[in-house]
Amino acid sequence: MLIPVSLGYGLVMNSAYAMLHEAEHGILHSNRKINAMVGVILALFFPAPFHLIRQGHLGHHLRNRSDDEAFDFYFDGENPLWKKMQLYGILTGFFWLVILLGNLLVILWPWYLQPRKLSLDRPTEAFLQSLNRAFLPLVWMESVMVIALHAALIWWWDIPFWHWFATLAGFGIMWSAMQYVHHFGTNRDVKNGALNLRTWQWLDVFWLHHNWHLRHHQHPTIPWIHLPSIEQGETEDRPSLFRAYRKMWRGPKHTTEHVENKYADRIIRWKRQCLAHQSKTLDVAVEFFSLCLSMFASLVGLEDS
Repeated sequence: MLIPVSLGYGLVMNSAYAMLHEAEHGILHSNRKINAMVGVILALFFPAPFHLIRQGHLGHHLRNRSDDEAFDFYFDGENPLWKKMQLYGILTGFFWLVILLGNLLVILWPWYLQPRKLSLDRPTEAFLQSLNRAFLPLVWMESVMVIALHAALIWWWDIPFWHWFATLAGFGIMWSAMQYVHHFGTNRDVKNGALNLRTWQWLDVFWLHHNWHLRHHQHPTIPWIHLPSIEQGETEDRPSLFRAYRKMWRGPKHTTEHVENKYADRIIRWKRQCLAHQSKTLDVAVEFFSLCLSMFASLVGLEDS
């Protein structure tokens, strides 16, 4: 019973993450407050503080394929073993686990989010340098909400800890494994360094066309659900998602090519993004929120099964 619940939560929560992503861009709902509120609620089931992962994602759009965010390469002076650990950590779910544990880190050691030099971990250094400290009180509050909510779920439904963890990990492993699959081996260009990946049609629809990643980077203000209808570019292709994932296991390779992060040290700020299409996904977001709760509720019977 636990494995189907874990896989089911992974499938459903990846759809919820696609909507969470829309909230990060400010395009889930035209009302800014509602957009942020739904984003916070969806992020609770990631689980992560919305205003932290939002800054990480918007920063990704600025750093993509630069030396500050190139997990498929290592450069002179970098530790090849560490770069392999980072990439394989992404492939196997440890990236999500770091974010999960980061909730406790934010609560107990909030000053960790202050900018600092990290010679071993260039992507984290760039992320910290871009953080808008005005949002840190919200980040702390949201981390407290994450811990409080999941502690309450475990207590109220008497869920065994490992059943809770396995359920969330079903999403975490899927999510983490796909975090660099759309960028591995692509052009080192901040806008065009991505892939549109192909999977089963039902899954593409169920995940709200999340795998149209190149089009997303080219048109970040257009909701996922409208990306397939955009006119195809001359160099577009849709390789298999699963083949692209297998390809990443080749690991990072050495390169002497450098691509500057032109937005280094730029602080992430909230900008109201123009909607090229009006997103109609709020009702769907509420439905998926209910489904997430149902997935947790189904764990109640696991001990008796």
